[in-house]
Amino acid sequence: MNFDWPFFWKSLLTPSAPFLDGLVLTVVISVVAMVLATATGLVVALMRRSALAPLRWVAGVYIWSIRGTPLLVQLVLIYTGLAAVGLYQFRDVAILGLSVKAAVQAAVIGLMVNESAYIAEIIRAGLDSVPKGQFEAAASLGMKPVKLMRWVIVPQALRVMVPPLGNSFNGLMKTTSVLSVIGVSEMFLVTQAISSATFHTFEIFIVAAIYYLALTTVWTFIQAGIENRLARQLGIEQRVPISRRLLGARRTSDASPQPAGVS
Repeated sequence: MNFDWPFFWKSLLTPSAPFLDGLVLTVVISVVAMVLATATGLVVALMRRSALAPLRWVAGVYIWSIRGTPLLVQLVLIYTGLAAVGLYQFRDVAILGLSVKAAVQAAVIGLMVNESAYIAEIIRAGLDSVPKGQFEAAASLGMKPVKLMRWVIVPQALRVMVPPLGNSFNGLMKTTSVLSVIGVSEMFLVTQAISSATFHTFEIFIVAAIYYLALTTVWTFIQAGIENRLARQLGIEQRVPISRRLLGARRTSDASPQPAGVS
């Protein structure tokens, strides 16, 4: 079978409307799911750090069960399992004048649930990285818990949390490809449909791979900018050029990051 270069270049440079719709849906689902997962993960992380044993136990079971089962199984259970046992059935709804299909709602919830278990551990690790003396000093000044977290703990914990959170979002965009199993018309499902209709399987899947790579590369640049800005605010000299972030190269002469002015 010969590689159809005209079809490849046409699909790459002037993709069809369904392909672009799938691309947009992939990004939208990823962003919404990540925002919800971060909020949920924060709650679970705080429960894990709670002084109340029942809250710690519930959070621990949640993280253990979600991280220990495949996303694919979770999606099917959420989309069809809840309806099968009569708990909840997803239906098409209108949000801000836009029709949101039932499968898309289930996809966002499924990704949120799955990702929140991992994000909870990222946030917990970030909060644990702040020395206990910071908590004690702020408490001695009479700061309320909300202000303590907002002005003292979170700014320091972000240095630890931002890189893995960014990597989680990067992975989440690629993970959306499994949503085709519940009928979400994201980029992967549209690619499968084009492949079946045109019999140009190899060409169209290479195009899809390039677009996935483009999405993750753009986010890598955005993430690098966020990390650089945070590093400057904390007085830390930036240490990883974007080229090495993308390609993974590392010079043996590289030193560990040090706060500005520290030798």
